[in-house]
Amino acid sequence: MSATRNKFSGEFRDRAVRMVAEHRGDYPSEWAALTSIAGKIGCTTKTLRRWCREEAGRRAGPKAQAVNDRDRVRALEREVKELRRANEILRKASAYFAQAELDRHGKW
Repeated sequence: MSATRNKFSGEFRDRAVRMVAEHRGDYPSEWAALTSIAGKIGCTTKTLRRWCREEAGRRAGPKAQAVNDRDRVRALEREVKELRRANEILRKASAYFAQAELDRHGKW
């Protein structure tokens, strides 16, 4: 069993985080909003801040992955472009050397 007791339910935490999100604009800073709301609901400011950060992390998870996916797609598109350019160079070089070989046999 854990040495600490979970004093607040998940529903209470979700409600507190929603309150902060809804009233953040009413205060000059996020910390002021957290301090005011934490005092009203009966938890510490640091605890409420941690809950908000955890919720932001959960919401940002797929978004952050989407950004990573977007970066990966861009890198792959760059690589495809480079490979196509290299293939075109090789194709032209192959045609040049094939023509040179044909020309050489014709002179003999």
